Amino acid sequence: MLNIYGYFYLPKIDKCKINNLGFFVINKYAIICKILGGNFMSKKVLIMSASTGGGHNRAARAIKEELESRTIDNMSIECEIVDSLKLVNNTMDKVISRGYEKSALYTPKAYGSVYRFSETTIASKNEFKTNPLTSLMARKFKHLLNESTPDLIIGTHPFPMIALSTLKKNNNIHSLSRSESFYKSTKVDIPPMISVLTDYTTHSTWIQNEIDYYIVGHEYVKELLVYEGVDSEKVKAFGIPVEKSFLSHRDRETVLTEFGLSPEKLTVLLMGGSFGAGNIKETLEDLIAIDRDFQILVITGRNEHLKDKLSKMLDSTIHNKNICLLGYTNKMNDILASIDVLISKPGGLTTTEALLNDVPMIVPYFIPGQEEENLDFLTNCGAALRTTKKYSLPVLLKVLIDDPSRLDNLRKNIKSIRKFDSAVNISNLVVDILSGNE
Repeated sequence: MLNIYGYFYLPKIDKCKINNLGFFVINKYAIICKILGGNFMSKKVLIMSASTGGGHNRAARAIKEELESRTIDNMSIECEIVDSLKLVNNTMDKVISRGYEKSALYTPKAYGSVYRFSETTIASKNEFKTNPLTSLMARKFKHLLNESTPDLIIGTHPFPMIALSTLKKNNNIHSLSRSESFYKSTKVDIPPMISVLTDYTTHSTWIQNEIDYYIVGHEYVKELLVYEGVDSEKVKAFGIPVEKSFLSHRDRETVLTEFGLSPEKLTVLLMGGSFGAGNIKETLEDLIAIDRDFQILVITGRNEHLKDKLSKMLDSTIHNKNICLLGYTNKMNDILASIDVLISKPGGLTTTEALLNDVPMIVPYFIPGQEEENLDFLTNCGAALRTTKKYSLPVLLKVLIDDPSRLDNLRKNIKSIRKFDSAVNISNLVVDILSGNE
């Protein structure tokens, strides 16, 4: 029934709240929708991420930015990014997120061992184990889904997608064991789900039968999923999404001059991701010792201890290199567009951003696991050089400096694999799904 204030009233009302769209939501039985004064309807998309490294959140923001610029039949698309570990438990978030950071900085080999072990044993593909983390996530996500009632879910991290896939799987099971009674008592509707892989490789934790689509960085990665049994039609090689702001930048002369560097010299950027992982001090010492004319920009990210250590080292070292040392910066779009060579660990988003700026990489260090496999991808595509005991950083860089055509060849290979429109294509897929065209 419609009253004079322009609201539809539905029966069986006992509890109500106002959601973030301005609608009154009456438990699961009824909704009061205001219909006067324009369009008040929207589609809701949850983007499930986690702060284990910066790449998952950056990809989530890129998708949100593009989706919220779209409409479906004059309805807006509302996106909410959920840090899944924080949602579950702040302590768990600190343990897992900081644990990843500390292992990357101090025990990368141990992290690599865990990564390889989990690939084959702990979380093998399409298994839904009732481990404590999955069960706890499932409980939290059940409440989240009942409150937000999303039309679609996108995951940029595998952990939440395992829990959601488990919920969805058990929704379809009619005879549950005693150990599965939680899922029976907490049945909730799960909308279509899309997983966005943020590295140029796969891991068993990403592969779940309940996932509707997978977004991957390249056709090579698509073939890896198909080899593992995923239906080819469910895998879209759209690339890894980046924010629009990253694709715009100032000119090289302005940027390098701002950092006290010459626009005329070959410029090398040395970094180790958002928390400054890798043998950056030793690598910088190698660069300083190279008898060639080039300049160096060093970024330590949020690792203030590393920045202080490098600053003291430079103050006490006699060298003839022009070096700019930075901590955290929000100008990476300008910087990557202004350099000639990137020396870094190959994180998924770092790799993507380098590719989109036609910047060849030399990789002297990496976190064993997905970063090592990212490096395999880059070298197989001829987009990066990998240091070894004999083919050291000085050897590789000297050859690139002495023969610029080799840099040109690397750039040509990069142009053949980069993908600019990932967020746009993901959004097109979402719109098609929500419009009923998929």
